Amino acid sequence: MGAYKMKYGFLFCLIGLMPAVASAAIPYRVEQVKTPVAAISGNDDEAFARMHRFYVGGMYDFSMWDSYTSDDMLHVAGKNTSSFEAVAGVRIFDTFRVEANYVRTAAEWDAFKLTGDTAFVNAIFDARIDSMYRLFHSQRIVPYVGAGAGLSWNSGDDVHLDKKISPVAAALAGVGFELGEHFTVDLGYRYIYMFKPEFAGLSDFAPTAHQFRAGVRLNF
Repeated sequence: MGAYKMKYGFLFCLIGLMPAVASAAIPYRVEQVKTPVAAISGNDDEAFARMHRFYVGGMYDFSMWDSYTSDDMLHVAGKNTSSFEAVAGVRIFDTFRVEANYVRTAAEWDAFKLTGDTAFVNAIFDARIDSMYRLFHSQRIVPYVGAGAGLSWNSGDDVHLDKKISPVAAALAGVGFELGEHFTVDLGYRYIYMFKPEFAGLSDFAPTAHQFRAGVRLNF
C-alpha cells in the first residue's frame, strides 16, 4: 500500500511541475520567432529612384558672357553665344542625384573667341516632396538646385592661351516638368566660372557667364 502511495505522489509531483516547465520554455520560443521584414510600400525616399535609377538627356545653352576691364584699362565686351550639351545621371535618392555634363563651350568677346570641351560633375538636390506628405503618388513639377566642378580643354581664336586646360565651377537651379515617368522637360539656369586661361595681354581674366538652359531627360 505504501508503494502505491509513493507512485501516486511521484505522479502528482510530475503533473504539478509541467506548468512551470512550459512557462520556462515560452521565452525561448518567443526568441525564436523572427519579425517579418516589412514590405516596401513605394512611399519611401527611393520610391522614384528605385524605378528610374538612371537618365540621359540633352540641353541647349544660351550663354551671356560677362565683359572685363583689366587694371591697365584693357576692355573686352562679352557677347551672347549658343551651345549644346549631353547629360547623364544617376539618382541616389528621390531628392538627390549626381549628374555628368559634356558641353561644347563657345565663348565670345569683341576681340577674340574661346572654344572648349568642358566636362562637369554636379551634385543636384531635387525638391521632391516625400511620398508620405504627397496628396498624390506622383509630383509633376520638381524644382532643383545644385553645384558642379570640372575641367575645360580650351583653344583660342585670335588670341593665345597660356593654359590649355582650366578648372571650371558652376552653380545651377531650375525646374523639371515630368511628363509621365520616363520623360522630363528641364528648364534651368547655370552660372559658370572658368579659372584663368591666361589670355595673352589679359592674364587675370577669368571668363564667367550666365547660361539659360532648356532640354529633356529620359528616365530609365
